[in-house]
Amino acid sequence: MDLDVYIEQLGQRARAASRQLARASTALKNDALAAMADALQRAEPALLAANARDLASGKATGLDAALLDRLMLDRSRIASMADGLRQIAALADPVGAIDDLRARPSGIRVGRMRVPLGVVGIIYESRPNVTADAAGLCLKSGNACILRGGSEALHSNLAIAACITSGLESAGLPATAVQVVEVTDRAAVGLLAGLAAYVDIIVPRGGKGLIEAVIQQARVPVLKHLDGVCHVYIDTGADLDMARRIVLNAKTHRYGVCNALETLLVADSETAVLPAIVAELQAQGVELRGCARTQAVVPGLLSATEADWYAEYLAPILAVRVVDDIDAAIEHITRYGSAHTDAIVTRDLGHADRFLREVDSSSVMVNASTRFADGYEYGLGAEIGISTDKLHARGPVGLEGLTNQKWVVLGNGEVRA
Repeated sequence: MDLDVYIEQLGQRARAASRQLARASTALKNDALAAMADALQRAEPALLAANARDLASGKATGLDAALLDRLMLDRSRIASMADGLRQIAALADPVGAIDDLRARPSGIRVGRMRVPLGVVGIIYESRPNVTADAAGLCLKSGNACILRGGSEALHSNLAIAACITSGLESAGLPATAVQVVEVTDRAAVGLLAGLAAYVDIIVPRGGKGLIEAVIQQARVPVLKHLDGVCHVYIDTGADLDMARRIVLNAKTHRYGVCNALETLLVADSETAVLPAIVAELQAQGVELRGCARTQAVVPGLLSATEADWYAEYLAPILAVRVVDDIDAAIEHITRYGSAHTDAIVTRDLGHADRFLREVDSSSVMVNASTRFADGYEYGLGAEIGISTDKLHARGPVGLEGLTNQKWVVLGNGEVRA
């Protein structure tokens, strides 16, 4: 079939399914989510086998370590996908909730009702867990979705999609509520991003190149972040043992994720902590690139360049800079950051408040690892992605971020004078 026709038919089916989902009860959606989770766990051997095919192909074609890590499924990750769907089922259904209902002098009552967006297109690379997470979040929020995963994860995504379809059908919901693009032709990305007649929003998840390409081709709103240049700032008077633990976790817990630490900032008064942090990071294979002041404290480090302050490494590399104080730290983050996730380690409540107010990122943290910037950790059940935009949704996007509000008016025969 012609690719244009194929993508348009996906859109038509998704639009029809979205109308059925918009009126589906919470109980029906939860039944489908539970059935999806059960199907995933029953299909564990088939999922692992499909994923093994993708991993073998990825290694043969030279996928880097970060992408292979994102691509990999194991028993734990399959269990996490299933658990995420069950958590979504346990969350309150936002659809139909009416907020701020107020009586007006005319006698009418005015409020805002939360409603689905409609059809969500999701374009992503490597991570097959996105197939389950996106399907669950879109279903619970009353949206149909069209999923276009990377060619490197095709077998894994189709195996997961079979479980999703089984769950939908067992609950009596349309199988077309969740559709996976089954072709690997890259032209499908542009066609889906331009399908304004049927798609209401596009969510790209992947590398900067993918996201920039989607932005250029999209004819519908795009919910996205481009970079994850995340910072931890160790403040004057900070608990240095706490700082060491947070830095190690933020950098080494996982390298190839957007909320991993990429630049460490240290107040000049607290540089005594640097040798211990550097030694532990180097013991785990992390390459350190330091400014001149950092190198004076820990000789032998590579020199950081201007480009390092902008870098999202997604690898065992960390840039380190000594700064004068909190003002210099905030100035650095403002200049070089990507508005994703930034953290301060401090005992000073005033400094904590300043950091929270003045650092303009989608997640700002006090005395915690940047790795917590995640829908699962925020209690969203799962996330559709992380947005650094300032309109509609920001940070990890869960159920509410997949809905909007419309004005509703409740009357009893009132007419305007």
